[in-house]
Amino acid sequence: MPARNAEPRHPQSLTSSQGPAEEHQHKENFRTVPASGALPSVKLYRLASVAGMGSALILLVNAAKRSALIATTDLTQLLAPLAEILALGLVVGLFLAFGRRAGLLGTIAFIVNFFALASLVGVEVVINLVFSKLPLTTIIDLRAGPLGLALAVSSFLFLFGTLAFVISLAVGRAVPRIQLALYFIGAVPIALRAFVPEWALDLGLVILATAIAWLAGWLWIRASTVDEFRP
Repeated sequence: MPARNAEPRHPQSLTSSQGPAEEHQHKENFRTVPASGALPSVKLYRLASVAGMGSALILLVNAAKRSALIATTDLTQLLAPLAEILALGLVVGLFLAFGRRAGLLGTIAFIVNFFALASLVGVEVVINLVFSKLPLTTIIDLRAGPLGLALAVSSFLFLFGTLAFVISLAVGRAVPRIQLALYFIGAVPIALRAFVPEWALDLGLVILATAIAWLAGWLWIRASTVDEFRP
């Protein structure tokens, strides 16, 4: 009787045993696993939102102080520069979430706006902590020198930086246009404070505070879904 050579049977791999539908489902399940950096991003965006809310609150305090609705004290004078410092946190959050989608335009606009806000901190320090303790004649003399030029450059840089940043966010069409428009409208009289009446400056502070609080609240709500739409 002729011998029968039994052919060895090789076990099939797990992948080859799956049909096309099962392989497709496996890939889809693999792609839906969230990235490990998603949770830190949410925390960062919400921290930026909290900073924006703080900035809006201090801006309202500044407006109330200027309108004599509340008394001017050492505390209110010390709080004034914190509005710009906290606003920097919101600006960073908005840029990381949406601004950098505008590419080079968004990056340049962010840098200019960040530098402008940082320089405006110095302006607020001088106005609230230095000028408030000096007689009017001394203030006029200081404004006539290099300090006056520095204050003017910082103010116009703030106006230009705000406009550029608003445009870069509007290009991406992710941030609501109404909040961005209010943000810029409120910034105009603040940047031009040396040329506008007091009531216009107070109104600008209120409008800017409203826009910042609105943007901060909107970013808080969108924080958990921002990264899902990132290209």
